[in-house]
Amino acid sequence: MKDNQEFKSNDQAADAAPLSREHLTQKHSCDDNQQIEKIDNTESLVVEAAIAIVINGIHYAVLMASPNQLDKLALGFLFSEGLILQKSDLIDWEITPIVDLTELAEKISASAEFDENSDLAHLSDYDIYLVELTLNQRCHQRIQAQRRLLSGRTGCGMCGMTGIYQALPKLKPIPNTTPKPSLETLLTVRSAINDAQFTHQLTGAVHAAATCYQGQLFLFEDVGRHNALDKLIGWQLKTGAALDFVVMTSRLSIELVQKAIRADIPWLIGMSAPTSTAVLVAKRYDLGLGGFLRGNRVTFYSNS
Repeated sequence: MKDNQEFKSNDQAADAAPLSREHLTQKHSCDDNQQIEKIDNTESLVVEAAIAIVINGIHYAVLMASPNQLDKLALGFLFSEGLILQKSDLIDWEITPIVDLTELAEKISASAEFDENSDLAHLSDYDIYLVELTLNQRCHQRIQAQRRLLSGRTGCGMCGMTGIYQALPKLKPIPNTTPKPSLETLLTVRSAINDAQFTHQLTGAVHAAATCYQGQLFLFEDVGRHNALDKLIGWQLKTGAALDFVVMTSRLSIELVQKAIRADIPWLIGMSAPTSTAVLVAKRYDLGLGGFLRGNRVTFYSNS
């Protein structure tokens, strides 16, 4: 595929998907005299869409994600899963917003879980996108060996995994000679992230993965922190950018560490804490890990 080629979409709505919607709310609060006040209002809430990943005709996963930058999400997800090793392994792709339940019924009619009497009315509550990917034959064989059906909740990036070895793979150490990012640099990037997180400012419910490359901030927001990092990794693969560090607005769990190691990201910094397991794995594979990027400080846990 061409380096600058974009994903195809059957509907322009895929490129202008709503990331938030207005909902009626009633806010309850107490004053100093314990008098309860009720205020009717509207509030912007983030959209959480179902992204169905179909690879070479195999229904591989359903991700709950923000419905933007799905090209980068799909590419980063494939790489993070170990299904592709480079962007050229992806031969073709198509992203389709599902706006008609009749169309959805046709798409899933081959599923063992579906029959003609199935009631699809409840699915009207969901934003649904079908991402159909075609990989080369070598990658197809890898998929068949690693096939899983994943109905991934927003906060869980390992749901549906079968087999301990698949869930906890042996990875390749990072050839990490990148200097530790300075506190001054990290505080500057953190401030830039706060200013650039428009969806989070509106909804208060979105994570971000960000990096500084050639003097410019690149930020990827998603309702799921795993998806935010996959979007960044997808962008990294498309552009060939060599990164010095990535900053996450979330805690650093083992899944994020695994993704960073696969993508040869030398330093992964979180605004919250890492888990103990994340630190142990980061040390094994020479990933620089930092956390608690808050106020005027950062704490480094590995490669320090």
